[in-house]
Amino acid sequence: MPTHITARELFDQLEHRLALRWVAGQHGEQRVLESGEHLARRPALAGYLNTIHANKVQIVGSEELNYLDDLDPRQRWETLARIVNDTPLALVVARNRDIPDDLRDAANESGTPLWISDRRGHELLTYFQYHMARALARRITLHGVFMEVHSIGVLLTGESGLGKSELALELISRGHRLVADDAPEFTQIAPDMLDGTCPEMLQDLLEVRGIGILNIREMYGDTAVKRNKYLRLIVHLQRQETLSVEGREMERLYGDVGTRRVLDLDIPQITLPVAAGRNLAVLAEAAVRAHVLKSRGFDAAQTFIDRQAHQMRREPRT
Repeated sequence: MPTHITARELFDQLEHRLALRWVAGQHGEQRVLESGEHLARRPALAGYLNTIHANKVQIVGSEELNYLDDLDPRQRWETLARIVNDTPLALVVARNRDIPDDLRDAANESGTPLWISDRRGHELLTYFQYHMARALARRITLHGVFMEVHSIGVLLTGESGLGKSELALELISRGHRLVADDAPEFTQIAPDMLDGTCPEMLQDLLEVRGIGILNIREMYGDTAVKRNKYLRLIVHLQRQETLSVEGREMERLYGDVGTRRVLDLDIPQITLPVAAGRNLAVLAEAAVRAHVLKSRGFDAAQTFIDRQAHQMRREPRT
């Protein structure tokens, strides 16, 4: 899913946190940075003023202003021209330093957003780098119900009509929490981590066939919903009659365990057969508990196999 951020959006999102003021280049508010655009460039999304490999957000601190002051008039003019010609998303002056008139004029003439903040340069760098990386990170929308079950993020998937929402409602009534129904969004915030959130339109809502749309926060309280969670496990529901009979002996020991590829990450997946009379909520809870134990190095199936092998070695041969 392609993502982008404009100068106006970035300013609005960080204005209060970083005490930003827009002092010049207002007509450049629609400058846009597309996801992946920065990957082919050497510098980071945000960094201190770099006139060779321009960062998308150029932070101008005391040292950078002193550097400009040490240049002769011609070099200074050429340097300012090079800075604005690289079309940065914005220039940010730290510590409320006085902005030189020629820098303000260059920003206005080129439509380069020029902001000022009372924060220190390294603080601006940290916030801009994290916020922009998060905003431009790869993301995907999956079909299912995303929940927090036993403190880990679990995505319930399966074809329509199998009872994902009913299972989610039962889990909520048992003390677990809803993150998103139907279309959770997952963002790759680290090389091995996907963060799941809910679209604003679907916040706190769960659709259950025969009942309609339920507001889980209003019905069960604030503790029944969660804003985001890292995806750790997929519980896939599948009709029992459609499951393959091959390898059924091993599945009885280990369960139907595999992985699903999501944004180049292999997410553990457990398939639960759906049949009349099966308590899916209990099974889902047990599957999550078993997954947590395996992640800690305890495998019940392997323990059973080891015990059986040990017993066979003890039995006398006839």
